[in-house]
Amino acid sequence: MKKSNIYCEPFCIRQGQNFEVHHVVYNHGDPYSCFMHFHEVHELIVFEEIEGSFFYNQGESALNDYDLVFTPALETHDFELTERPKSWHIVQFLPSVLEDPKLAGAADFFRYGMHMRLPAERKAQVAQATHWLLQAYGENPFSEKSQLLLGLLLTCVAECATPVQSPHTQPLQRAAGFERLTPIINLFRHKRSVELSLKEAAELCHLSPSYFSRLFKSVFRYSYSEYGIRHRLYSAARLLVQSELSITDIAYELGFSSPSHFISLFKKQFGVTPKKYHDQVVVKGA
Repeated sequence: MKKSNIYCEPFCIRQGQNFEVHHVVYNHGDPYSCFMHFHEVHELIVFEEIEGSFFYNQGESALNDYDLVFTPALETHDFELTERPKSWHIVQFLPSVLEDPKLAGAADFFRYGMHMRLPAERKAQVAQATHWLLQAYGENPFSEKSQLLLGLLLTCVAECATPVQSPHTQPLQRAAGFERLTPIINLFRHKRSVELSLKEAAELCHLSPSYFSRLFKSVFRYSYSEYGIRHRLYSAARLLVQSELSITDIAYELGFSSPSHFISLFKKQFGVTPKKYHDQVVVKGA
């Protein structure tokens, strides 16, 4: 299996575009990193080879080859994958895409986060639609063909995929712990860097520091401090793609102690330096 130049999350939509699509490939044992996170855009993942778990608002579910996952904007989600080879197509698109009257059926389907499966006879159809979309995107993401193929893929999935947990048309019931953490979660949603101490974050949620710490880890599977670092690193990756800020400016913008410390943490998280990440995602995608 060929090694991909794309390193897991986070992908982000370049300014002016209404969607992006990438093909992600990991060989057996390749470093993989993810954590409970969210996007400002909708995300559809069409898996090829996969083994592991998907964590979302309905809980945890086991992933199988050719499964699909949809996560709406600002909904938290996470993946925990085994070391076996894995690959998928990741499509991120602006919520406004579903406002097209021609996609009314898809818009009704894609209202909530879902883990989905396809009938055997439909897997090749969805795979082909995804491949065509990737090709068109590489040629011109603004072309009429790209827009039509994006709509085709969303329509195909809406018509033939079945949620693993249903009914998906009902509002998802978030855990009580998630609700109690809403004040700090909203900060993470709207700020690139959250610099509150554990005590200050606990006070914001009207909880004791010890209870807040246990609750946070039970919901996000990382301690508050670990999650804060990862959140800043993911914000940094987005800035590397979406802004003209230098690596030094990004390091200080997000509260890292020094550019060298930022570079070290970024490489540990994503497997590449910030410069290499920028060059691979921006320069090669230009």
